[in-house]
Amino acid sequence: MIHHLTTEDKEITLIGTAHVSHESVALVESVIDEEKPDTVCVELCASRYQSIRNPDQWLDTDIVKVIKEKKAFLLLSHLLLASFQKRIARRLDIKPGEEMIRAIEAADRVNAHIHLADRDIRVTLARTWRAMGWWDKLKLLFQLILSVGEADEISAEDVEKMKEQDVLTAVLADMGKSFPVISRIIIDERDQYLAQRIRQAPGKKIVAVVGAGHVEGIKKYWDVDTDLAPLEVIPPAGKSIGLLKWLIPALIIVIFGLGFFHGGLDTGKHMLAWWVLANGTLAGLGALLALGHPLTIISSVLAAPLTSLNPLIAAGWVSGLVEAISRKPKVKDIESLQTDILSIKGFWRNKVTRILLVVVFTNLGSSLGTFVAVPLMMRLV
Repeated sequence: MIHHLTTEDKEITLIGTAHVSHESVALVESVIDEEKPDTVCVELCASRYQSIRNPDQWLDTDIVKVIKEKKAFLLLSHLLLASFQKRIARRLDIKPGEEMIRAIEAADRVNAHIHLADRDIRVTLARTWRAMGWWDKLKLLFQLILSVGEADEISAEDVEKMKEQDVLTAVLADMGKSFPVISRIIIDERDQYLAQRIRQAPGKKIVAVVGAGHVEGIKKYWDVDTDLAPLEVIPPAGKSIGLLKWLIPALIIVIFGLGFFHGGLDTGKHMLAWWVLANGTLAGLGALLALGHPLTIISSVLAAPLTSLNPLIAAGWVSGLVEAISRKPKVKDIESLQTDILSIKGFWRNKVTRILLVVVFTNLGSSLGTFVAVPLMMRLV
């Protein structure tokens, strides 16, 4: 669990921890107290570090801003991952990431500089999201939701395996078998990033605290001078995806035109009926599955047939905003978010996560409605 590395005139003590292990917590504290390093590196980014220093920052969550910035799926994914980690930690009677908290406290005790070594979690999730196809995103969403329910079914043997690496890496490594892009971006890229950031840490005597699953990767890239800038860039949406956003509505409009031109008014009306029925019904069903407010369900039904023809807006954004207005989250909803995400039921009960579910499920329903409607309309041409 302890590894010794050197670079130039620096001596680094690398501690590989399990984020659900009492032993890891004790080890981190004892090493830092004994070594009294100049710097303590922790596997945290600025946002996660601030959440430790200011655990009440959830109170500042602006759910409307999240929807407008198109980050609903990213936030929902982050909460689902956090839920899994918290449930495992609860089974072992330990706070998730407790060893990082204790590392920070120990660094304060010995007056060591705290050096944040990990990449921003938002960049990591955004890079993963952009690299995945639509179908993979859909599969990932349901796999994440199922992982919440499976957390309580993990065997003692599985728990012991998780003590060999951090929970997040364990979960995502398993998902990486189905989604290779996850393994590349969330594990391999972060190994490179962590190795370079630890090498850049100030001081001559350094203790670095990372998840055990990253240790071998850090050692692999230890002698590689990695340019971090490319790893911090969120790539733009693929040109093909951007093109499809315009081509699909254009194609549908052409189909409508053909229907009215060749089949006459009656055919055109029937095509419009199928379009509205398929889009509106499935989008409304998505909002209903998220247990949206009646006004939210109605707004999704009305918005979907129109937003599906507009590449600049999505039905989920409309229904999400209606849900946020109809059932405006209160302070108690944000305060209880950390406990509500410990169960699938809690995701639907909490007003914040329910809004995110409304956005995601409505968009999924609307997208599915488009694929269902097009062949039905083509039969009438």
